Amino acid sequence: MTTASLPELRRAINNIPTGDLPELCIRLARFKKENKELLSYLLFEADDEPEYIRKIKSEIDDHFSELSRITPYLTKKGVRKALAFTNQRIRYSGQKRTEVELLIYFCKKFQKEVPFRHNITLKNIYLRLMQRIKKTIGSLHEDLQFDYSEAIKALE
Repeated sequence: MTTASLPELRRAINNIPTGDLPELCIRLARFKKENKELLSYLLFEADDEPEYIRKIKSEIDDHFSELSRITPYLTKKGVRKALAFTNQRIRYSGQKRTEVELLIYFCKKFQKEVPFRHNITLKNIYLRLMQRIKKTIGSLHEDLQFDYSEAIKALE
């Protein structure tokens, strides 16, 4: 079985009667947790982005509070898990401003909670995050660029 491309799927969805569309969405959500989470975001949280950001920040706090600092390996594993969670939530939103805000918050928590200066792997994770934030800031409005560049200077 070959998977249809996105334009093909879009055309097929446009041809579906509107009464059958909710049934398809529910069926899609039944199969994967990510689909369910994305559908939940779109239906319940997309209209209130600041509240969504606040919720994700509190979940990032939870991830960092559960972080094991016994060995650098376990610390790195926990940081990657928290970063994967953050990236997934950023993907759901799809907004550059949300991405920058969450990544800056993640870096602040990372800097505060994790002793990464002497561990090359953790240091590289942090540096890649900083590069990603700077790249994303470049695509924002000039006023927002200035505001977020001040936050970046504080992190460096």
